[in-house]
Amino acid sequence: MKRIVTIILILILAAQEGFCWIFPEHRDIMVLAIQKLDPARRASFERLWLQARTGRESRLSALPADTGISKGTKFLDYATFPAIGGDHSTSASDMVHSVLTTDWIFKVSDVAFELRTGLANAKNRTDRLNKLRDSDLRLLKADPEYVTRAGANNVHFMLARKEVNTDMVQFLSACAKAGCELNAPGTYTYYHLSALRKAKAYAENPSAEKSADLLFSAFADEGFGLHFLEDMFASGHVAGTRGNAAQRKGTHDHYDETGIEAYSWEGEGMVLMGDAFMRPEDADLAAMTVVRSLEQIVDAASGKYSSLITSASKPASVPDTFNVCKALVMPAIERDTLAISLFKDIFRSTARPGLAQGAGELPRFRAELGPFIGLSAALRGNAVFNGFCESQNTAGEITGLEVNFRVGLGLEGILNEASDGAVFLEAGYRLDGSSTIKLAADPDLEKYGNISSAIPYRNGIHLRLRMPFYIVPGDLLVVAPILYIFAPKAASTMIATAGNGGLIPWQAGMLSSIGRFQFVLGREVGVCFFGYGKNPDTFIVPVTINGVADQAVISFHSTQIEFPVLEYRPFHMFSSDQTAGLMIQIFGGVDIPGKETLVTSENIPVPEVRSIWYCGLRFIFDWRYYFSGKKS
Repeated sequence: MKRIVTIILILILAAQEGFCWIFPEHRDIMVLAIQKLDPARRASFERLWLQARTGRESRLSALPADTGISKGTKFLDYATFPAIGGDHSTSASDMVHSVLTTDWIFKVSDVAFELRTGLANAKNRTDRLNKLRDSDLRLLKADPEYVTRAGANNVHFMLARKEVNTDMVQFLSACAKAGCELNAPGTYTYYHLSALRKAKAYAENPSAEKSADLLFSAFADEGFGLHFLEDMFASGHVAGTRGNAAQRKGTHDHYDETGIEAYSWEGEGMVLMGDAFMRPEDADLAAMTVVRSLEQIVDAASGKYSSLITSASKPASVPDTFNVCKALVMPAIERDTLAISLFKDIFRSTARPGLAQGAGELPRFRAELGPFIGLSAALRGNAVFNGFCESQNTAGEITGLEVNFRVGLGLEGILNEASDGAVFLEAGYRLDGSSTIKLAADPDLEKYGNISSAIPYRNGIHLRLRMPFYIVPGDLLVVAPILYIFAPKAASTMIATAGNGGLIPWQAGMLSSIGRFQFVLGREVGVCFFGYGKNPDTFIVPVTINGVADQAVISFHSTQIEFPVLEYRPFHMFSSDQTAGLMIQIFGGVDIPGKETLVTSENIPVPEVRSIWYCGLRFIFDWRYYFSGKKS
């Protein structure tokens, strides 16, 4: 039980991730921004980039926005930096390390190019979500820390406004205040200011020995920080982060897909969409703000801000190391009062975030995350291939009913709604009708109906356990708790991967226009105990006594074990705290008899019985109530 609790805790942590623009969307915004630079600044920008990449030519493209780069390339352009920042790196320094020294970053880039093409060709919503799911699974293989990297904080999100009349300066001051919750505007401010100071230091001595390193570190800090500026145009991140993990993810996912009406600080109305749903107008809107940030870097490197940007210390010629994935609060920022006008120019076109909890707040939504209790009812039909007796070799059918109580942890949608990391334990009552297989192959027995059935009416206690697995069923119970002690990141990645179909990912859910399909063999097991009460089940079985055919009455209990193979979910509804769904499950199993006892008084050996193999369908209605948890 302790191991199951540990796995549940890790799954909760893995499920708290809320992504913003996906990799290709981040890069598309940056490519568009570089293209929108005015001709003079663009020429200066490209010249500065060429100098900055000095000594790094084997990894970095000569063009900062290289539209010729595609899948399979071994070069990365500057437009890729914001896409790598935050989601695939923890700091500007970490990002540069990955870009210049690792091979996995090229695999991430390849996955992003495939996803970009896939989303462009998606025929409908389900096709889009399936392609996104496949991409997320490949990213987990290429970058094992992809899901868990930013789980410690809400750095990708905007803080909520406390009052309706909060102005831009008040809001930005609150976001950049030392000790406040880590957030996207404050993180961008930190890194953009660092980039400006380095660009200014370069302008003061462009021919210095370390000038290329200093300039490259300015580009690195800016590229990393731009990830968070771009995030401020994703609708799910403008809505805010209030509430528990389920509320934050549910609200994020809802507004990303449906969009949100917002107004910039200068009063311009806009409709924003979110990750995986970006439109050309969304990219253009974000790019226009990114342009102004890039212009400031070009101008600072050209010596235009010598009086605006000051610093008490000389900037280092290496990328900044502030880790946005470990920190929980904003660090102290060395203020530049004269540089406030530069930041006001950038933020004026960003969206005003939603209000904090209270009157006028945006409606909140909830994802299927967290502990729940529930009820399920199932109508089942078994095809059995033999009876318990050696002489009963004809096939038949058995119908039955189940009523069950469930307790578990909902983790649908760790990455998207094709995911399924649900864990539950179910207990209930099962009633099986009599079989169509008769006591013996005698046509006359048909007229006796249920009395002549080889397997009579039975009832029993039903138990069911569901849990995802990484490679083989049950491996999380053995490996994850140990791995969590010695390598917690690896444990989180392992469990997140399991919740999205496993390492191979043949158990990933497949969305379609008619419902959701999923292979689940090994993910769920059901056990039913027949005849374990005071009165074991009794059976009439054919026997031969002294060469004469006869019948004997025996009793035994049996344990029926079944393994679902394929699920189809045509119907599913979710409110703020309840779900209702219909599922059809194909399963196979075995019914194992035991403890046979002769009930009749004849002095004969106890007839031998054997196991029954069967397969069938379950039509399941599932209702759950999710506990809301602590709200904030």
